[in-house]
Amino acid sequence: MEHLSYQRKVTIMAAIITSMFFSSINQTIVGVALPRIIAKLGGMEYYTWIITIYFLTSTISTILVGKLSDIYGRKYFILAGIVIFMAGAFLAGTSKDIIQLIIYRGVQGTGAGVIMATAFTAIGDLFSPRERGRWSGLMSAIFGMSSVFGPGLGGYIVDHLEWHWVFWLFLPLGLVAFLMILFLFPQVERQESQSIDYLGSLLLTLTIVPMLLAFSWAGTKYPWSSSVIIGLFAFTIVALGLFIFTETKVRTPVLPLDLFKSSAVTISNIIGFIMNAGMMGALMYIPFYVQGVMGISPTYAGYVTMPMSISMLALSAYAGRRMTKTGKYKNLALTGMAIMVFGMFLMVIMKNIPVAVLSMIIFGCGLGLGMPVFMLAVQNAVDSKDLGVATASVQLFRNLGGTIGIAVMGTVLSTSIANKMNGLISRSGGVSLSGLDPEMSKKLTQLLDPQLLLDHSKLSVIQNGLPAPAQPVFAHLLEALKQALAGSLSNVFLTGTIVLAVALMLTFLLKELPLRTTVHKITNSSTEKQRDYHQVSLNMK
Repeated sequence: MEHLSYQRKVTIMAAIITSMFFSSINQTIVGVALPRIIAKLGGMEYYTWIITIYFLTSTISTILVGKLSDIYGRKYFILAGIVIFMAGAFLAGTSKDIIQLIIYRGVQGTGAGVIMATAFTAIGDLFSPRERGRWSGLMSAIFGMSSVFGPGLGGYIVDHLEWHWVFWLFLPLGLVAFLMILFLFPQVERQESQSIDYLGSLLLTLTIVPMLLAFSWAGTKYPWSSSVIIGLFAFTIVALGLFIFTETKVRTPVLPLDLFKSSAVTISNIIGFIMNAGMMGALMYIPFYVQGVMGISPTYAGYVTMPMSISMLALSAYAGRRMTKTGKYKNLALTGMAIMVFGMFLMVIMKNIPVAVLSMIIFGCGLGLGMPVFMLAVQNAVDSKDLGVATASVQLFRNLGGTIGIAVMGTVLSTSIANKMNGLISRSGGVSLSGLDPEMSKKLTQLLDPQLLLDHSKLSVIQNGLPAPAQPVFAHLLEALKQALAGSLSNVFLTGTIVLAVALMLTFLLKELPLRTTVHKITNSSTEKQRDYHQVSLNMK
């Protein structure tokens, strides 16, 4: 699509941005509302599964659609992604219990994976890597914008409306995005020489699913040393071996292993994996801290996370312009990762709302600087014929990292809080229950559930229903429970800080390839050096 006029490209980008905003706003509006939704539906032990299933299905659909879109074009896949996402959002709003919500979130994740795989790749179809820096920054800014409005809006809905509207509110925007893509997005002809790697797709799915299930169940539903977890990991290893063997034999692999001969692709994907593991695994618990420990309502909890989105919005736009102007990106990545580590460390030691807001601002700055870099580094290192699958590989590693990170952080939280709760109950948190009758003492200790801290109205009803002598004791127990939750969440944030520090160290190994000023590149067989092909104007003005 490089032959299109610049004005037509901008029009197409407007359609892509609309579809991306529809997908991302639905994510950010749900995040801050989930604790209250869980309190309504029950099943806090399945909390991480609402996030995990989304990443699992989006991971699989992303990598499968990446190669298919290289063959058939992007248009109809992004249309299908919007329809699937809308169906999942509508069904999620009809959920009667936590299991239904998890299933429908899986449908949403499938649609989101298709949208992400095709939307980011379409930018590569339209613009050269040098100019792509500006648009990558803009796309990151779209995520930032949705993060600004989403949390506060999601909190307002669960505070003042039925929680179902969290999923239904933006469905009309999905219809607008569908129509814009349908009429504005051009369709390219199929690459007839390409075939579909059905066996590789199946083996890749059989690798990803048991691996993510193992990480999600280990330490929570089953011990790490259980036969179920060991069996899942063993199945993953066998499937992975068969997948690698298959990909070396088929004509058109679903994930060409030759991509990883480029150190820029390999290092960028490893960093993306580790970064998302630390970031997603920890940040998903910010609403828990703000609402459960600090006692902030969902509406105002959204305002606490909003500064992160605003700083990310500003810095991602700056990073995009900077990469387009200089053609370089490594220093931005290093600076961004270092700032992210510092922001996450502040979350470990935060004790009040001002420190929480400061940590959000700093983390958002680092995220805005670093996040756009690694996708662009991968796209710059590959030929345009592999653009879809290369972009999908970035999403694959990010989603795998996020899913595994969420699972591991969930294990850290559940293990930590179980230990603290055992100590709390055995010692009664330093609160004397001797003045109460045994039946009331037993009832109070049974109420020590962290989930109770997320539903303030239910908490008030329980406390007001207790006899007068038990109320001050219950208040002291709740304070001890908050401290137990706060300490457990600090352990989660510390784990995230360590993981992000590892990603920072790996960023020093990232090889910086000057950003091309052409859409296509080919390799001269006699010199093995890349040369420009089909010169494309930067349209810098």
